Amino acid sequence: MISIRSRHSPQTDESASVAHGPGRTTLIAGIALLVSVAVIYFLVWEGESFGSTDGGHVAIVRNGGPFDNTKIRQVLQSSSGRTNIGMYSSMHEYPTSQRFFTISSSANADSNESVTVPTSDGVNVGIEGTAYFTINTLPGSDGSYSVLKAFDNAYGTRKFNCPDKNSRSVWEGDAGFSCFLDQIVEPVINNDLRTSVGDVRCQDLVSSCSLVQNATATVDPSTVGAGNVNLAKIEAGISSSLLSDLNETLGGPYLTNVRFNLAKIDLDPSVQAAISKAQSAFASVSQSQADLKNAQIEARANAAKQAGYAACPVCAQIDLTQALPKGITVYAPGNGNIAIPTK
Repeated sequence: MISIRSRHSPQTDESASVAHGPGRTTLIAGIALLVSVAVIYFLVWEGESFGSTDGGHVAIVRNGGPFDNTKIRQVLQSSSGRTNIGMYSSMHEYPTSQRFFTISSSANADSNESVTVPTSDGVNVGIEGTAYFTINTLPGSDGSYSVLKAFDNAYGTRKFNCPDKNSRSVWEGDAGFSCFLDQIVEPVINNDLRTSVGDVRCQDLVSSCSLVQNATATVDPSTVGAGNVNLAKIEAGISSSLLSDLNETLGGPYLTNVRFNLAKIDLDPSVQAAISKAQSAFASVSQSQADLKNAQIEARANAAKQAGYAACPVCAQIDLTQALPKGITVYAPGNGNIAIPTK
């Protein structure tokens, strides 16, 4: 039998060992690292380069790349789908729904104190109310969102001081928007209230003021406290002036649908005490007038009854008999010495 043995060259075995050695391992590791970096970059690009808005916001997109300027890149309408906004771009989202600012002494109000204003006749009143408005996020006739872009250029590129000692941008959620209202809008509202309320009389705001003013005039107590029809007119005047004053201060037609509702009017304590005293006095007078009227009615009734008895003496005796207490069997008018037994 013949056996055949295969022989391998020592050089061939050495080459195979090199091909499957450290060099190939390094190559595979390098390729894996490059793939990982590519995947990570893609995920970062996917997350940073796309954006969307919900149904209650419109977004101004600004460039933010290392080699870009910071100008406005585009505008995302409300309820937009995922849109490519560019790498490292920032989105400034503005609400499309109605916003409000409350002035009240309550702890949860935007401004935790009422506005004290002297009326035209010198009575200090505390005003509490709420201002309603909407940011102008409409695209305009040309669809360019020019008003919103101007607002973002003026106020979206700066930060505002907040009560918690921090600073935020107006587009940083409700907290940022509240900081913008506190620093920019609240002073305008307060000044407008002082101007508008300072032009009206106290009794135009609170009808009971008429009880302690113009003492020479006759006051009908029945009309006091029945409600003030002038309040709606005053609110309309404040709303109109507030719209023009806010936009004039801001520098453009940035706010729309501005409306102010008066919620509460507090009088100076001394004035309120005088009103309460006057109301008590009117209540006493009203009671006295009622008693007098009842007495007059009763007197007229007695006079009419007496005239009837004069015309009909028998009727008088009948009524008198019917008025006697039950159980009396003997009736002898005019003789007080007769004993009247009872059953």
